[in-house]
Amino acid sequence: MKKTTQLSKTCIAFLLLFFAKGLLAQEAGPDRTLSPYFMVKSEGKELDQLPLKSTSAAVNIAGVIADVTITQVYRNDGECPIEAIYVFPASSRAAIYGMKMRVGTRTITAEIQEREKARQTYETAKNNGQRTSLLEQERPNVFQMNVANVQPGDEIQVELKYTELIVPTEGEYAFVYPTVVGPRYTNGSESNAKFASMPYLHAKEKPTNSFDLKVWLSAGMPLQDVTCTSHKMLLKYEGTNTVQVSLDPVERQGGNRDFILKYRLAGGEIEDGLLLYEIGGDKYFLYMAQPPKRVSVDEIPPREYIFIVDVSGSMHGFPLEVSKKLMRNLLTGLRPTDKFNVMLFAGTSALFSEKSVTATAANIEQGIGFIDSQQGGGGTELLPALQRALDLARDEEGVSRSMVVVTDGFIGLEKAAFDLIRNHLDDANLFAFGIGSSVNNHLVEGLAHVGQGEPAIITKPEEAATAAERFRKYIQSPVLTRVKASFDGFDAYDVEPASIPDVLAERPVIIFGKYKGEAKGKITLTGHSGKKKFKTSLAVNKAKPDARNTALRYLWARERIRLLDDYNRLEPSDERVKEVTNLGLKYTLMTAYTSFVAVDREIVENAKGKLKEVKQPLPMPEGVEDSAIGFSPAIEGIVLRGVQSGGFGKKMLHAVLLVVGLALVFFGVKRL
Repeated sequence: MKKTTQLSKTCIAFLLLFFAKGLLAQEAGPDRTLSPYFMVKSEGKELDQLPLKSTSAAVNIAGVIADVTITQVYRNDGECPIEAIYVFPASSRAAIYGMKMRVGTRTITAEIQEREKARQTYETAKNNGQRTSLLEQERPNVFQMNVANVQPGDEIQVELKYTELIVPTEGEYAFVYPTVVGPRYTNGSESNAKFASMPYLHAKEKPTNSFDLKVWLSAGMPLQDVTCTSHKMLLKYEGTNTVQVSLDPVERQGGNRDFILKYRLAGGEIEDGLLLYEIGGDKYFLYMAQPPKRVSVDEIPPREYIFIVDVSGSMHGFPLEVSKKLMRNLLTGLRPTDKFNVMLFAGTSALFSEKSVTATAANIEQGIGFIDSQQGGGGTELLPALQRALDLARDEEGVSRSMVVVTDGFIGLEKAAFDLIRNHLDDANLFAFGIGSSVNNHLVEGLAHVGQGEPAIITKPEEAATAAERFRKYIQSPVLTRVKASFDGFDAYDVEPASIPDVLAERPVIIFGKYKGEAKGKITLTGHSGKKKFKTSLAVNKAKPDARNTALRYLWARERIRLLDDYNRLEPSDERVKEVTNLGLKYTLMTAYTSFVAVDREIVENAKGKLKEVKQPLPMPEGVEDSAIGFSPAIEGIVLRGVQSGGFGKKMLHAVLLVVGLALVFFGVKRL
């Protein structure tokens, strides 16, 4: 019993040492751990810890394009100049194309610059005593705003503009405005991860800044079922096609959860459409085609599945055992009319059958046995396996083929494999399952992204059945298969996507691109709907270039940048980084390598004085508990209050914790 008590004391001592070490690390540099932490309010009046006073969004939705203006208001109610830092989210589909800063009656339009140059411009202006703001992309959907030299009594407004495409699914449109970035941890290995070290309010604490949002929705067709599933709202209809949506005043502190607006059009359908835009010598188009209605499962022709399973050395043991369980669930869920094949790959590949076989009970058992005999070993080459799968002969023209890759992600995957997937989406869909307790998520998600499919990560054997059932529901009843687009008499180029995968939900096929010459000819979309062939054509001359379609240039460039980023996640390339940078500069777009910076010409007083850095605390997302930060509120209250006092109090706290911890460890270990 004494030994147990002594051991407990020793454990407490080690905990004290741990917290003391953490405090010392914080004193040396608050971003060193790159982890979120709770904000502790200061008693002092010299520093305003909450400079962001309000965020508002004005949203204009015309047809399928949303144009959004965000206004952030920063005010210094303290007694010394500050630099405010604020992290906020946006849609990963958003193309941020403009920023302005307003100081009093002056408006400064931000410039787009290469990331490092923009940071240098900002730091120089900050050191010169000029009011300045900098917007940087930390992730495709996470951004950081810095506003420097905010003087006591100053109010600075920063305005951001972005556009995005709203794509309906099953006849329902949804506009989502993200409001808060949840706590994230990093071990420092990721670049540009300092946004993770931000203060948070405790769970259920209301945001410190006000939130407002207004939407003007003009659908071009009669509206029905306009609802907001996240906030209370007020609706004001202006005819059957247009409605104004505004937040109920009770939602002024509703910035701790995403705003979600959903609506449908009368009749539930949208027509084929084409938008054109010209500027200078560049011409852009957006083609949208509504696929046929979903047919019943009985009308779906046989489908073919090629399961490409990683059996390399890194899969030995747990990952391979989970893969076997997943494959059993996937195979036993096939319809008797479906066909399947299994390809095992490591340094080379092996096929279960030279031709896909019908999913009979006997064939399924043999396929499972083919996998069960594997133990894992050797290198990993996915590219030859993908090529071999694509080269397999087809029995019927209308059969939809899906390739399902099962791997831990530790594979030799070259740019050529991404090219192969991207350029053959109209021949075969690709889905990716990541297996194991330490999956290479980036690669698995990248595979699914470039294949325009859904990724799934399985870390435990018991998750295999659920993942298999979710996959089966997702793909069992495609709306349109073997989809191809052709341009007759219309000189289109730089078209995205390069090929079109199966349409698995009732959503339109969307194609971005540029064109040369006159807007003439036709665009034709073909495919198979159930057991019938599908074809729809649109005469290009029905649409005219419209100056109001300026968003097309941003949306095309954003789609191109997203594709290049996919490749860079796989294999970073200086050439692709340069291409993304040039696209950002040409189209004035935020990217990982370009930033917006605004500098006021006026130099404020006390320019040489040191600025106080203030990180705007983020609200904990609604429904997320304090445990997301991973720090006990009781201990945090004791420790951080001591740290907040600063000076002698902080040093004394460090000393007491270190001395007590060392003493307990010394005596505890000696007596054990």
